[in-house]
Amino acid sequence: MFVVKDNFYHLISDIYTIYTMQLSDIGLIGLAVMGENLALNMESRGFRVTVYNRPAAGEELVVERFISGRGKGKNFFGTTSLTELVSSLARPRRVMMMIKAGTPVDDVIGELVPLLSPGDVIIDGGNSDFHDTARRVKELAARDLYFIGMGVSGGELGALEGPSLMPGGSPEAWPLVRPVFQAIAAKLEDGSPCCEWIGRGGAGHFVKTVHNGIEYGDMQLIAETYSLLKNRKQMRNEEMAELFEAWDRGELNSYLIGITANILRFKDVDGTYLLDKIRDVAGQKGTGKWAAIAALDEDDPLSLITEAVYARLLSAMVDERTEAAQRYGSHAHTDSHIRTEDLQEALYAAKIVSYAQGFSLLKRASVQYDWDLDLGSIARIWRNGCIIRSVFLQKITKAYEAVPDLKNLLFDTFFSGKIQSSLPAWRKIVSEAILSGVPVPAMCAALTYLDGLRTLHSPANLIQAQRDYFGAHTYERIDRDPGIFFHTDWTGVGGDTTSGVYTA
Repeated sequence: MFVVKDNFYHLISDIYTIYTMQLSDIGLIGLAVMGENLALNMESRGFRVTVYNRPAAGEELVVERFISGRGKGKNFFGTTSLTELVSSLARPRRVMMMIKAGTPVDDVIGELVPLLSPGDVIIDGGNSDFHDTARRVKELAARDLYFIGMGVSGGELGALEGPSLMPGGSPEAWPLVRPVFQAIAAKLEDGSPCCEWIGRGGAGHFVKTVHNGIEYGDMQLIAETYSLLKNRKQMRNEEMAELFEAWDRGELNSYLIGITANILRFKDVDGTYLLDKIRDVAGQKGTGKWAAIAALDEDDPLSLITEAVYARLLSAMVDERTEAAQRYGSHAHTDSHIRTEDLQEALYAAKIVSYAQGFSLLKRASVQYDWDLDLGSIARIWRNGCIIRSVFLQKITKAYEAVPDLKNLLFDTFFSGKIQSSLPAWRKIVSEAILSGVPVPAMCAALTYLDGLRTLHSPANLIQAQRDYFGAHTYERIDRDPGIFFHTDWTGVGGDTTSGVYTA
């Protein structure tokens, strides 16, 4: 039955080819913000693009609106079915999905597979779980089809003008999609694209997950800085905007710092600052949480990024925050002796830790899944197009070029020097915040991570003793060789049986 359907489809495809003599370079499914702008980006680079949007209540005219609107007069082909989309593509066919992660992706793949031929490529450009991507690579390989899970970062404008792209999955598919994706990607000063092959299986989507985790951390650190300037320095929006602009001209230069200045200065239709009217409840789509879960799976302490996720969750607890403020009072809105120079140092140092944690997770996962990730290359393709783009990333690229197997970014000469010089100011800022009741969970977590990392003799020996006391979980001794485990009958009434050593 499958063969008959496939042969009939091929006949229709051949008839279409004869009559049109012009096939599209790529098909794109999903014309929401990112999909629409990526399609426009592809077309502007000389590619013919077939577009399709899955029918949904009230959305039957999405393709028609696009073709007669932003796509009017351009090299697009609008379709109303997947069969029509597939038949319009040159072989090997390249079909890219920009749709909601999870079941919708599997549903579309299920509809596409019978329409495709061996050697065709399906690309998922959404924020999918990397485990799902790894599964789909294997499932489609069994049908002689290629699958790519590609991280796409840059937001609406980045998608239109040039995003950072992180493709991974079936290595055989990379030469087939490379011309399109490197053409539409953001470019560095030397013209090189912010798009390189990441690795097998779910590598591309994993790297995007860590990117988003770092993004969560960056945004939270900036928000905490804003809170201290507003609530402790009592700075006005315009003053803060000028400060962020000044920082953006220096070593803190980044997309997020730059847009923060713009946001602070933006006024509503009535002439008042819009930011002051926005409800303080942060949304999220789950990638930050996925990064935290991945870190737990890899036994890597992603503390700053995890605290950034928790801060968003806490912001949504409006009723609880209201009652707590009534019971305990809010932080004091008084002037303080915080120096903006110290705050700049603290922000930069905490940012270093955020990236150090993110790249540590990438390194561990690369070993776990045999991805052989090129961390310097990843830092390089994040230098433009993506949300976390900054001059800071150039330092990370250089760090991994100098020492490819660098254990932790905090051990790089440049970053360790910055941490050492910024540490006094960093401690002052965190102390001031804690003493005044202004929450700085991410900035504090970064400092605690550093202090924990540099602690030669931690109190974990007591934890091991406690575990052995109540559960016979054993311990190692510093006066014996590592890897030999001991148990003590702490109470005098226990036995010699131990629980064994394992990690759940």
